[in-house]
Amino acid sequence: MIDPLSALAIIKSGISAGKQIHSMSKEVAAFFDSVDGARKAHSEKKNSIFASANEEAMATWTQTQNAKQAEEELREFIISTKGYYAYQDLLKLRREIAKSRKEAERREAKEREEQRELIMAIAALITVLAAGLSVGLAFLYYKGII
Repeated sequence: MIDPLSALAIIKSGISAGKQIHSMSKEVAAFFDSVDGARKAHSEKKNSIFASANEEAMATWTQTQNAKQAEEELREFIISTKGYYAYQDLLKLRREIAKSRKEAERREAKEREEQRELIMAIAALITVLAAGLSVGLAFLYYKGII
């Protein structure tokens, strides 16, 4: 994952070159992914039972602060170059991307659960068939047929 400041530089150069925010959705998504990733990493380290190392906590805190700074810089840059409504468009784009990713994650989780249930059903069927075959063979052996 790219760090927030690098992603910010990519977005700034694209906007400076005259690109529209909507045409840079991939870059914007990468920027917000990096910001969210920095926040998540700090939250995980902060809440970890193994987070005894102050250096790790400080590193993730620094990344979080850099992400906040990058977000603020992006806001200021877009408002100063494209206007307030362009920044609102960016926020709308971020919400749309987050919504679509959340929906995709929900679908994938549902598919994994359905696949797991199918595997469990097949395993149960095989177990029942094996038990039935064993009982049938034992009965035939008991009757002396085998």
